[in-house]
Amino acid sequence: MRIDFHTHIIPENFPDFEEKFGGGRWPVLKRTCTCGASIMVGGKNFREVTDQVWDPEKRIEDMDREGVDIQVLSPIPVTFSYWASAPQAAEMARIQNDFIVETVAHYPDRFVGLGTVPMQDGPTAVQEMDRCMKDLHLHGIEIGTNVNGKNLDDPSFIEFFEMAEKWEVPIFVHPWETLGRERMPHHNFMYTVGMPSETALAAATLAWSGIMEKFPGLKICFAHGGGSFPYIIPRLDQGWKVWPHLRLTTHPPSYYAKKFYFDSLNYDPLNIKYMIERFGHEKIFMGSDYPFLLREIQPGKVLDESLELTEEQREAMLGGNAAQFLNIEKKKRGIVHAGSTNAGE
Repeated sequence: MRIDFHTHIIPENFPDFEEKFGGGRWPVLKRTCTCGASIMVGGKNFREVTDQVWDPEKRIEDMDREGVDIQVLSPIPVTFSYWASAPQAAEMARIQNDFIVETVAHYPDRFVGLGTVPMQDGPTAVQEMDRCMKDLHLHGIEIGTNVNGKNLDDPSFIEFFEMAEKWEVPIFVHPWETLGRERMPHHNFMYTVGMPSETALAAATLAWSGIMEKFPGLKICFAHGGGSFPYIIPRLDQGWKVWPHLRLTTHPPSYYAKKFYFDSLNYDPLNIKYMIERFGHEKIFMGSDYPFLLREIQPGKVLDESLELTEEQREAMLGGNAAQFLNIEKKKRGIVHAGSTNAGE
């Protein structure tokens, strides 16, 4: 069984919040043809998307062709809208969360969902997380690597992490609003350099700051193989060692890094081998970043090409680890083989 932990989705009838609320930062979906659209921000093309990003039937066709049994659906990070007022961002989150739940309900054997919350306001974020988990029965929450430039150790996020630990909510951390983006106007470096660096900063923040020591039960997975974080851990540890006056934790960052989870989207078996040696194969899930251009095709390709894996390790990373992380019930794990849509069952 293969579970693609990292895929994104948006409603086809995504509302125009720019028209409703004003302001030039809302993402707006503008159809360009019957099979595609542009995500516009401030009147400029932010990203071209195909109908795979909203059409579950197209997704299932791809899943069947590529051997994926379950996709984990999460919002596109540009829709987080942390910069907006809490009530407006909460409305944006609710629309997407309801759409994801509806999609899962129509194809319960093929999809599970992650929700989004307005992280710019702690109580509102907790309220929507509560709704996502208790009313909508989503399987986790996706958040950004920063909120309006605040790193994830900001005191305003303590309540969110406290309740996420208490309610055992899986958290998927995805890069957005990358650091240094003003220096990356060319070559699409925002995606290839900025995002890995942004993810490293978020992971290092949680490992160094004491958040993981304060809330040891947090279940946190980082996108894109953790970006560059796995490779700077020795340097973080050296800093912790030589600057004792900056220490906020009992142990060095590498100790808390072993509590994290990561998707497998780093494209290279050598990197997978390194991550297994550092974190253990139990902490890695297959994830492709479907349906965007940088996605891995076929999903799980890097794991299939990692020849030194045992069959047990490979099967765990292709599906079993994600199922356990997301608390996917046995009835969903016992699905029929990819090829049956089971629409509406």
